[in-house]
Amino acid sequence: MAGKPAAFVIAVMLIALWGISGPMFHFSDTWQLVINTSTTIVTFLMVFLIQNTQNRDTAAMQIKLDELIRALDGAHNALLDLEELNEKDLTRFRKRYQQLAEQARGKLRSGGEDTGSPFIDEGDGETDNEAGKNPERRRDTH
Repeated sequence: MAGKPAAFVIAVMLIALWGISGPMFHFSDTWQLVINTSTTIVTFLMVFLIQNTQNRDTAAMQIKLDELIRALDGAHNALLDLEELNEKDLTRFRKRYQQLAEQARGKLRSGGEDTGSPFIDEGDGETDNEAGKNPERRRDTH
């Protein structure tokens, strides 16, 4: 309910009620302490609520991306569940994809195309088609 309009309306009404009650309590230090303490507690709890929501959203997005990778013919299944790899392996994948991007930009500059499924496992820039010519280098993509 935290992100719903009703929650906002309730929060505004509570603050208005607190403000209206000021004259009854002669705007005392205790009266001010009530709103300060309340907002601190709510803020503290909201941090955990927001983090939990973001974690669930990220997990759902990763599952959807994994399904897209799995379902696409020619996609590299090694990229499934990539977020679970350690930093060293992620860096290796990132560098390889940076190389592939640079190669694709070079092909575009020279009038070529930048489509296809490059061979990524060995990091040598060889494409799937080139790997297919060498049976020892061929791999199953699904």
